[in-house]
Amino acid sequence: MERMLVVVFDNETKAYEGKAALGQLEKEGSIAAYAGAVVVKNADGTTSVKQFDDFGPVGSLVGTSVGSLIGLLGGPVGLAVGAASGLALGAIFDLDNARVGADFVEDVSKSLKPTKVAVVAEIEEGWTTPVDTRMEALGGTVLRRALSDVEEDLREKDIAAMEADLAQLKAEAAKASADRRAKLQSRIDHLKQKIDAQQQDAKERRDALRARHEAKTEVLKKNAAAAGRALKDLANTRL
Repeated sequence: MERMLVVVFDNETKAYEGKAALGQLEKEGSIAAYAGAVVVKNADGTTSVKQFDDFGPVGSLVGTSVGSLIGLLGGPVGLAVGAASGLALGAIFDLDNARVGADFVEDVSKSLKPTKVAVVAEIEEGWTTPVDTRMEALGGTVLRRALSDVEEDLREKDIAAMEADLAQLKAEAAKASADRRAKLQSRIDHLKQKIDAQQQDAKERRDALRARHEAKTEVLKKNAAAAGRALKDLANTRL
């Protein structure tokens, strides 16, 4: 399952150990990590990004989710993340792009208190025990949330509603007087432009999601192959 993972530590040393542990879990085939960052909540309440990484070829596609969450947690820090990592700046503060609920952002904000440090990552995991065990051993507090694409459902409903309005306007225009028809046609043209823009935006997002899915599939295949080789080597090791 795709999840947003946030692990809060008491200091940077532990956070970097936690980040390294995620990398090790990926090598073992326990998870796939696509993008991640180390984030510090300063004593004055501001937030700094100490490190931002894309993991593998899919990182640039999913980095927006991680960057958006960081932006929601840290305000202007999102601009720094975008400049450093090439994220779409317009999406940094977008809850839809973070793909998590406002309650999750609130939970993370409460846990990430001044002087605390967090590892933020988008991961794929089949079960939670490997990550929890490794992070808790380092003193980390684990928060996670399954990622969603609620925005796409809302967009499709919005387009359907506009298309229904368009059909009604066309029906009225067909029966209206010349003066009234001209006014209705102006509204029809404006609505068609909005529908076209929404449909194009939806297509671009679907294409991006498809590319991300294909890239993630390749990452998972590589992880599975690596895990298989590790098990084979272990089986052949003389005790």
